[in-house]
Amino acid sequence: MTGEFKIYTKTGDKGETSLIGGTRVPKYHDRIEAYGTLDELNSHVGFLRDQDIDTHTKNMLLEIQERLFTAESVLALDPAHKPLRKLPVIHEADIVLLEKEIDKMNETLEPLTNFILPGGHPTVSYCHIVRTVCRRAERITIKIASDQVIIELVIKYLNRLSDYLFVLSRKLAVDLDIDETPWKARI
Repeated sequence: MTGEFKIYTKTGDKGETSLIGGTRVPKYHDRIEAYGTLDELNSHVGFLRDQDIDTHTKNMLLEIQERLFTAESVLALDPAHKPLRKLPVIHEADIVLLEKEIDKMNETLEPLTNFILPGGHPTVSYCHIVRTVCRRAERITIKIASDQVIIELVIKYLNRLSDYLFVLSRKLAVDLDIDETPWKARI
């Protein structure tokens, strides 16, 4: 078992955990909440990727999962400490990739004239759930951002990712031959 690590360390049994850098914080700490929500989001993206969808979208969702792990490590870093090893970071190119994908999907979609109610097919509905978890992750990340540029890129990535997921839900509706349900405000 040399070189392997145990899943359980018992160091969190009293409600604390460590940030990268070693600082012990309560498990309800805002940083833990932020990267824990990204972990939740990553699991939802994985479930969406497991649906019966096209290969390009599956590959894109896998890329997104990779970036979400990167974002988790950014948020898990104690800003008061320098990491002992180089950590991955979100790059502007990651955000540009999402924008290009959004633009490509939008080329095939009808222009949006109303808000759309989530639903119509389990895969489409699930894509909307993933989008809303992404928005929550973004809000929590904004709460801890202060003036850290590295976190600003994570926030920008999450903002663009929620846009991507919205447009993806529309694309999936087309792929699955599902009519979108426009919201009709009752006045």
